[in-house]
Amino acid sequence: MIPFSPPYINQNVIDEVVESLQSGWITTGPKVKLLEQEIAKHIDIQNVLCVNSWTSGAIMILRWLGLKEGDEVIIPAYTYSATALAVLHAGGKPVMVDVNDDFNMDPKKVKEAITKRTKAIIPVDFAGYPCNYNQLNKIAKDKSVKQLFNPTSKIQKKINRILILSDAAHSLGATYKNKSIGHSADITIFSLHAVKNITTAEGGAIVLNMPTPFSNDDLYSELRRMTLNCQTKDAFTKSKGGNWRYDITGLGMKINMADINAAIGLAQIREYPKLLERRKLIFTKYLDAFKKLDWTILPSIKDEDRESSCHLFPLRISSITEDQRDLIIDEISKLGISVNVHFIPLPMLTFFKELKYDIKDYPLAYKNYASEISLPIYPQLNDNQVDKIIHVVLNSYKKVIPNPIVKTH
Repeated sequence: MIPFSPPYINQNVIDEVVESLQSGWITTGPKVKLLEQEIAKHIDIQNVLCVNSWTSGAIMILRWLGLKEGDEVIIPAYTYSATALAVLHAGGKPVMVDVNDDFNMDPKKVKEAITKRTKAIIPVDFAGYPCNYNQLNKIAKDKSVKQLFNPTSKIQKKINRILILSDAAHSLGATYKNKSIGHSADITIFSLHAVKNITTAEGGAIVLNMPTPFSNDDLYSELRRMTLNCQTKDAFTKSKGGNWRYDITGLGMKINMADINAAIGLAQIREYPKLLERRKLIFTKYLDAFKKLDWTILPSIKDEDRESSCHLFPLRISSITEDQRDLIIDEISKLGISVNVHFIPLPMLTFFKELKYDIKDYPLAYKNYASEISLPIYPQLNDNQVDKIIHVVLNSYKKVIPNPIVKTH
């Protein structure tokens, strides 16, 4: 069986983890700081804060923003549940909008969804392909939208507009307007979960890019305290002799990353240019293999503004039903290939249906979902395995849908 997305673990990763174990310090300490610095260097932004997951990082940011009951946050209907759950855990209401053909949120739908209760927009870079940040930032700064904005916290009054919080769970390594993801939103959060391009087993990285009058240096210090219950000294600092006294200065959370986790990501990100290049080569091999077929709808790797991190290869098959898609997946699995579907739209999940979200309100989200199959894409795949995946997908389609059309132009 060719697995779907195993983590990249080589001897460098193992050595870094062993070094952490042997150091006698395994929770938040020097390796977390080094990982923050490496990510900051990679994306060319000064302030990066590592936490224990994307979800907890997003909850913290929304609480810092002052979200309260009745406040709204606009998200795409086509995303993983964490995007919406973070809003709910922070006390707000997720307002879902439909997506475009590229799976990313439709800016026109975003503008239509804005009310006087809107406090943030969370664009999701699906599969690592960046959203249209220029349009989203233009909306947030639009005069009529700003006049509608009703700040109800000190932070909201300071920013004086809707916050753009990028869900970049998939897009570490992607670029928008020739800059790394992280430059186009006020705050960006990467996921470092086990299946991501860079992993710490579980984890997330918050990128701070707030405009003046905010100081991102000061904000980093404030949020870092918040990740440790708003304690004025972390355990590493307290461990030094005579440095035991501390204070609690606010209502924080316990969401810090541990050194033992950071060690994995630290070894990986040092090799990331090579790992990312391999992902792009595999992505391109898939494009070349499937572009001759009339029944495929292919994802973009690059356009004049955007370049993907190639986290996923979301293959879509035209003119099929959801049931036919599922049968194709069954055939692929029988032939030893593990594939996936990204994602089941939120309004189709029981919890969100009970909150009265209806998939009928998001037709493109459903259309994309019903035809989508995510193919394996990771650096450890060799060319023979990629060729096998292509062969198996083609044969599985033919078995379920006879007489496929081949492009002749």
